[in-house]
Amino acid sequence: MHKQGNDLWADRYDRQIRFAPIGTAGQAKLAEAQALIVGCGALGASLAQHLTRAGVGKVRIVDRDFVEPSNLQRQVLFNEADALSMLPKAVAAADKLRAINGSIEIEALVMDVNHHNLAAPLEGADIVLDGTDNAATRLLLSEACFARGIPFIYGGVAGSQGMSAALVPGETCCLRCLIGEEADAEEGQNCDTAGVLSSSVEFVASLQAVEAVKWLSGNRDAIRKSWIAADLWTFSVRESALPGRSAGCPICGRVIAKRDMTSHEQMQAGKESEAGSSSASWCHTAAVALCGRDSVQVTLPVTFQLEKWRETFERLGYEYKANRYLLKVELPESERLVLFPDGRVLVQGVADPARALQLCSFYLTRP
Repeated sequence: MHKQGNDLWADRYDRQIRFAPIGTAGQAKLAEAQALIVGCGALGASLAQHLTRAGVGKVRIVDRDFVEPSNLQRQVLFNEADALSMLPKAVAAADKLRAINGSIEIEALVMDVNHHNLAAPLEGADIVLDGTDNAATRLLLSEACFARGIPFIYGGVAGSQGMSAALVPGETCCLRCLIGEEADAEEGQNCDTAGVLSSSVEFVASLQAVEAVKWLSGNRDAIRKSWIAADLWTFSVRESALPGRSAGCPICGRVIAKRDMTSHEQMQAGKESEAGSSSASWCHTAAVALCGRDSVQVTLPVTFQLEKWRETFERLGYEYKANRYLLKVELPESERLVLFPDGRVLVQGVADPARALQLCSFYLTRP
């Protein structure tokens, strides 16, 4: 890691410091800040590059996936070597970002965030940026951020259309008030039906990144409290004021009520909320179809010793590829299993969660 005082890098942020709203004081605040980016696909990779080049002191990247050839059209941090090596996106991104800026800290976490494990990635975060591709995770992040008083910068892209909003606890509505419940949010266009235009990704990532830089540099009064939706193909941009907080919302209402609580009552409310969320969401085996992937993620209540499973599939005559992070096994009928150490399995070539569970049950007995 480069030291900030090294003369070779003294002018790294010169043009950004010359921008009056940031200046020397704002740059110093950026250097002390921590940002969490959840999802390191198209949006997340662009967000990570923006914040790394801006000099945010610590950038933590969380992603559950690995690099594949179909990612290279729009995910700017990755290259063909990453895809051939099947590197986890968080790991590949961190390598590139450290080469871009050695004066900041980059942390990569290969994991699928859920109610059970979200507290660890959120630790120390001053802001959370949305690089995900599904409503369930976005709503989970929004709820967790509002419970902790952390701004959540939402972004989404489908086809040539994109949208973004900066959601600030105590000042704006939460994501649930903005897009509805999970079933409502998943309706309409998505990357399955509309594809993704890379320039739309960059547009939305820029909207998200500038709000993060405002917040982290101390320009909080400049935060845009509006919803922006744009179509780059037809070049139409719409901006509308964010809905106000709702006392009837289980998320916004909780934030409103906290203003009248003692510090002890707030602490107890936070504990009860997290305990309730974990209990409600926990299940031993879960299967979720992934957006635009013809894949299903199955989460099993086990951990995988990849080397033992590699030996098992090799003994049975299956073709496979492996690295220290995952094991990819070719099955008949163009189906594939991708095993991760934490018990996750990507079942590729399958769109039906029931079929994915069937394959896991058949193949993933004790090695």
